Amino acid sequence: MKRDKLRESVDLIREVFFYTRRFKNQTFVFQIENSIIEGENFHSLIKDLAMLKESGINIVIVPGAHDHIDRILKQYNVQTNSIDGIRISTSETIPFIKMAAFDVANSIMTSLSRSKIPAVIGNWVHARGKGVIKGIDYQETGVVDKIYRDPLFKVINDDLVPIFPCIGWNSLGKPYNISSRDLASSISITLGSSKLFFIGEHDKLGGVSQMSLKEAKQYRGYAQGLVELGVNACENGVTRVHIIDGRVEGIILKEIFSNTGEGTMIHSNAYEQIRPMINDDIPDVLKIMKPYIEDGILLSRTKEQMEECLHDFVVYEIDNKIHACGALHLKEDGFGEIAALATDLSSKTNGSGKAIVDYLLSRGEERNAKMIFVLTTKTSDWFESIGFKKGNIDDLPIWKKEKYNLERNSRIYIKKV
Repeated sequence: MKRDKLRESVDLIREVFFYTRRFKNQTFVFQIENSIIEGENFHSLIKDLAMLKESGINIVIVPGAHDHIDRILKQYNVQTNSIDGIRISTSETIPFIKMAAFDVANSIMTSLSRSKIPAVIGNWVHARGKGVIKGIDYQETGVVDKIYRDPLFKVINDDLVPIFPCIGWNSLGKPYNISSRDLASSISITLGSSKLFFIGEHDKLGGVSQMSLKEAKQYRGYAQGLVELGVNACENGVTRVHIIDGRVEGIILKEIFSNTGEGTMIHSNAYEQIRPMINDDIPDVLKIMKPYIEDGILLSRTKEQMEECLHDFVVYEIDNKIHACGALHLKEDGFGEIAALATDLSSKTNGSGKAIVDYLLSRGEERNAKMIFVLTTKTSDWFESIGFKKGNIDDLPIWKKEKYNLERNSRIYIKKV
């Protein structure tokens, strides 16, 4: 047990160093909901952001102010209305909205200063009125028209953290109340940022840790608006969008410095990749297989044995790290065996095992296989859950019957292709 914990700690340290080098000088945009700013975990969150800045990552912060605006308006007995979650900002309310928005931005700047991180609040946003929609006049509520890119880059290059209150101005200096979420998305696109974070009270959306653009476009459910903003950002050059729960201690560090993450990520690039195994992969693949061999789930294999059937193997790779492996041993008689299926222990819930199986089944179909089988001692339920049917030794081809280990007494599952 001590050895396993040591191995996990070493793997974690390696991941942190890997991502620290990779993300140095890149820009991350963080939209932080008001409820998180006022929550008990806020100071830890700020410390983590300061740590990112000190590690060489450029950070931009867009604080939400919805709850604080509500309180300020109530304090001064000013009425306001909302339609579908969008506040109708009147000429009477806009001075109080500005006050609240800059209050929250100042609280971010003050907290960063405690961590010795210099920051600046600026007016880098050109806005225009939202206008009249379906007969509703949104008055002083606006939308982002343009982010002033060059002065913003100058601030970042001067090693300052830009903080954006949820206010924009038109060319005549008229202020508008704008959505901090929309603003963060626009900033990330303008800057070509590597990552955009929406930090709020968000559980994993549908329990899903990753969404491709195609999957995100089909998503219907909680926080759908955030997902749509994420899709738009990814389609316009942002590499990855993360929707995370700011109430969780260390959530930003866990999301950034782990290749499995803790929130829901929308990605525009080939984040997940199944590819053929190469010789250089064998030590990592054997390392992934080792716990399953020790538990009697997989048969032991040597490096030489792996090399002999190298072209049968595929690996599942995330950010240049192998997370799962599997092989399809296909014979000329049309029978194929899925073998050596394993996922690293940190990735057991991310669907990599099923992705490997689906890929191998597709490979078998392309090569005119008529039946794929698998022998297992402890994962019968899982194979049944993904469509395999229980078989018996008579279903096996001759070349497998002859090598069937009666003492091991593996269960047989089959799938017609």
